Amino acid sequence: MKSIDLFLEKFHIQTKHKELYEMALTHSSFNSDAKTHHHDYERLEFMGDSVLGFTIASLLFKYHPEMLEGALTKAKSYLVQSEYLAKLARKEGYQDFIRAGKSLSTEEVMNNQSILEDVFEAIIGAVYLDKGIDFAFKYIERIYEDEVKNFSLDEIKDYKSILQEAMQAEHRESVTYKIVFEKGPPHNRTFFAEVSFDGHVLGRGEGRSKKIAEQEAAKDALSKKAT
Repeated sequence: MKSIDLFLEKFHIQTKHKELYEMALTHSSFNSDAKTHHHDYERLEFMGDSVLGFTIASLLFKYHPEMLEGALTKAKSYLVQSEYLAKLARKEGYQDFIRAGKSLSTEEVMNNQSILEDVFEAIIGAVYLDKGIDFAFKYIERIYEDEVKNFSLDEIKDYKSILQEAMQAEHRESVTYKIVFEKGPPHNRTFFAEVSFDGHVLGRGEGRSKKIAEQEAAKDALSKKAT
């Protein structure tokens, strides 16, 4: 694990409250080994989530004047979802600074989507509490500016909804989804899903979460014109 001083230097943060950033990068499992209590990122994550939501909403409003309220809501939800935050955490290199207990290996920490998402939000919470909203806004904007500018609603097609609407145009019954298989360690699981109608498999898909696997199964069914 790299030092907090290196983290602050890398992200050009001058602070008198280094403990906030240490807390933001500390997983709860670390407390067991260090015999500490609540010296982890859970409370900061709560604060960061709110600051992030406000900032992303502001950036979308700024860069996408063509979007109506419904589209803005969908775009914001997509840009702050768990998988997206974990991806950006890896891009920033946050995984190199996370403190965790001996019960978690370095590989488990680096590949755990939930931990990376939480740390991403906790760091924003620490930046906000330490430096204020203007600095926090600019910190998030640096990370997200290209993501927001280049965002297109085509990225968030809900294949499950499209398939359901197509099926219900012809039938009253709904399609059903089933996770038929999963593999890999708990921190790096791959799920395999099937979508069926009236006992017939329409499509199959896989993904790092059950939700993604189901979306891929619906996409597969639509590509085969299963409806």
